[in-house]
Amino acid sequence: MLFSDLTINDKEPIYIQIKRYLEDMISKGLLPHNSKLPSTRELSLLLNVSRNSILAAYEELKLDGIVYSVSGKGTFVKCNNNINNSNWKVNWRNFENDYIKTTNEMDIIKNEIKWKSGQISFKSIAPDGELFDMEELKKSFLNRFNLEGHKLLNYGYAQGYKPLIDYLHNYMNKKGVDTSNKDILMVNGFTEGLNLIISTLTTKGDYILCENPTHNTSIKVMKSHGLNLIPVSINENGLDFEDLSEKLEKYKDKIKFSYITPSYHNPTGMVMSPENRYKFYNLMKKYNIPIIEDGFNEELLYSSSHIFPICSLDNKSNGVIYIGSFSKILFPGLRIGWLLADKSLINSLESVKRATTIHVSFLDQGILYDYLQNSAFEKYIKKTRKYYGDKFNFALKCVKKYIKAEHVLGDGGLHLFLILKNINSRKLLEECYKKDVIFMPGDLFYVDDKGENTLRLGFSRLSNEDIEKGIKIIGQTIDELNS
Repeated sequence: MLFSDLTINDKEPIYIQIKRYLEDMISKGLLPHNSKLPSTRELSLLLNVSRNSILAAYEELKLDGIVYSVSGKGTFVKCNNNINNSNWKVNWRNFENDYIKTTNEMDIIKNEIKWKSGQISFKSIAPDGELFDMEELKKSFLNRFNLEGHKLLNYGYAQGYKPLIDYLHNYMNKKGVDTSNKDILMVNGFTEGLNLIISTLTTKGDYILCENPTHNTSIKVMKSHGLNLIPVSINENGLDFEDLSEKLEKYKDKIKFSYITPSYHNPTGMVMSPENRYKFYNLMKKYNIPIIEDGFNEELLYSSSHIFPICSLDNKSNGVIYIGSFSKILFPGLRIGWLLADKSLINSLESVKRATTIHVSFLDQGILYDYLQNSAFEKYIKKTRKYYGDKFNFALKCVKKYIKAEHVLGDGGLHLFLILKNINSRKLLEECYKKDVIFMPGDLFYVDDKGENTLRLGFSRLSNEDIEKGIKIIGQTIDELNS
């Protein structure tokens, strides 16, 4: 506390001692430039000295140009000290561990071509914010706030907001999942959920089986923790089970987990058939390899009837950890996701959550719960399915019309994946950038050195006019590179 170490002696005037003390504090930077000094009355009471002594000390400091007064506001420090001019240089690069180095190297925002105003960007697969039901969300905010008020603004429970957890249990039950021997942990979106699993259930050097290509963020999370990724090829027919069988035989005693996105796989947009889900689950069960299932974009299944998640095959068992999120269709800024897994595992992960980020915002969870349970979500889903379904079909039509591709992958969702003929997608991107069109080069989604002839086209936030214009430019540029 300021002045706690000031001892007044009787050998020299009190105002001189106070002035010298303040000069010392200011010179050390402990009283920064423009900081306010205590009022003369306050300081006289604090030090138990005459107010005149304080006034005299302040006047001396003013004469020396160290402080200044503003009528009706008080006295302030004026003198800039030299502490900020010291030449202390820390080389933070020397402190960086493998985790921070890997995440920096794989940071798309930093290391890939950036969007600039006026360009047509196929990079994003975020939902179109113009579709968000803002009036219903406002109602949910006011309703939940009126019901619970300050409770939503205080510390919450690490596992999550119970009404939302109960809702999600029922929500997963409707997907055919028996949650009686499982529980739910709320997380800050998919990324925290995966990171929580990887950081607590794996050790550096472990092996993870995954699709190739796969979600770039998932690759980054797993590689940043020093894991070895075993790629299983995806072709125009989906997961290559022949390749999977070979990898299982080769690495069967080393594989810690398998990671899979069965619905609207990122980046290919493919949906795994019910037969292949059953086949994959039974293979993992046979080799005793737990599954991390990414429930990415399941709600946008508009091209066929509902397909059950893989975790619905695990009802009486506990071999699947399911990561759920509405982020690709609904309010991604809320950063709310969930883990569904064995009860004892969720209980342990809850302690980790409490020791790291404490809990997901209770205010956000409360608002989302209110929105979901009042039937607004069902209406929104119907609207978005049609909207994105129409947009997907239009984008697919444009690709087939303007681009000569070896394969066009995607069963719906928010993006298409193109496999080109003898075209390097990064060279294509450089040329398209000059024409104000950008996209995601496909090699970012591969865990090895493949994918140099692939690209992902995200169209969720583009108008039909820009979709056609951008795809036409990409097609023309491909023709130019081939000529």
